[in-house]
Amino acid sequence: MAVKEITDNTFTDETSTGTVLVDFWAEWCGPCRMLSPILEELSTEIPNVQFKKINVDENPTVAGSLGITAIPTVIIYKDGHPVERIVGLLPKDQIKKIIEKHI
Repeated sequence: MAVKEITDNTFTDETSTGTVLVDFWAEWCGPCRMLSPILEELSTEIPNVQFKKINVDENPTVAGSLGITAIPTVIIYKDGHPVERIVGLLPKDQIKKIIEKHI
């Protein structure tokens, strides 16, 4: 599995079913670039979770409606409902533990 890029237009459909992790990021964000390979690794280690990412510069509507003011922000959705929000860069093992409590 790889991390799939989504947009404002596809966000609702992409997060409506199952456990979905969404990474809110931007190209200029250093911590976002450090988080990206961690999420790529986790997407292969945790096959029953869908990993998505949305560029907040190109897709400001969803980020604005969710009140995201700092990136990276990761939100975990369960059947369309947010169940966890992680703001900032955390080590891989911490992120994995947080994900696993929702599957």
